[in-house]
Amino acid sequence: MQIKIIYDKETTDKNLNSGWGVAFLIEGKVLFDSGENGEWLMDNIKKLNIDIDKLESVVISHDHWDHKGGLWEVLKKRPNLKVYACPNFGKEFKNKVKSFQSQLVECDKFIPLAEGIYTTGEIKGTYFFKDIAEQSLVLETANGLTIITGCAHPGIIEIVKQVKQNMKKDIYLVLGGFHLMDKTADFTLSVINEFKELGVKKVAPTHCTGETAIKSFQKAYQNDFIPVNIGQTITV
Repeated sequence: MQIKIIYDKETTDKNLNSGWGVAFLIEGKVLFDSGENGEWLMDNIKKLNIDIDKLESVVISHDHWDHKGGLWEVLKKRPNLKVYACPNFGKEFKNKVKSFQSQLVECDKFIPLAEGIYTTGEIKGTYFFKDIAEQSLVLETANGLTIITGCAHPGIIEIVKQVKQNMKKDIYLVLGGFHLMDKTADFTLSVINEFKELGVKKVAPTHCTGETAIKSFQKAYQNDFIPVNIGQTITV
């Protein structure tokens, strides 16, 4: 199964747009998050020769500007897409999705989206002392499970544990934002140690993980650390 990085903060190709937020394309048909800016996202899609007509659905991890910002340009091109959201996303987001005549699917539990592709459904977290709803994506392959996160506001360890509890399989890769940029070095080390205890084989931290934490993961995982750059394809 293939994951195409189409929006993030790092790129080795200066012709591609980089910024805050993430957008990952799974098997050419499921878009996970949409970055901060729709024009930049659509420009990357064009430059990467991605056929947007093959898109079947969009999964938005949580109701923040840097994860839903590009969605509206996508829906202008493909208004009939299914958009998977959490029940506790804001009314403004839900109404805007419906205004494109798109099918809004609210996920309160672990469900399949396509063959080998699942959403965790809503997991509650906190952000600046307020409740926030977030979902992550899970890919099931012969190598094990791949977990894709937006910002991991519920806690990256909590997400991994819930996935293991639901799927009862080994974790091959965890990719995305781990939200460790405001955490201490000791806290990050404790997360890395728990990853190891949970049997996470490979890691690809990006976005809100923070540069210092990303370097700590790289040091701990060495050859099993995957740097994330726009335009690359990760095979799982």
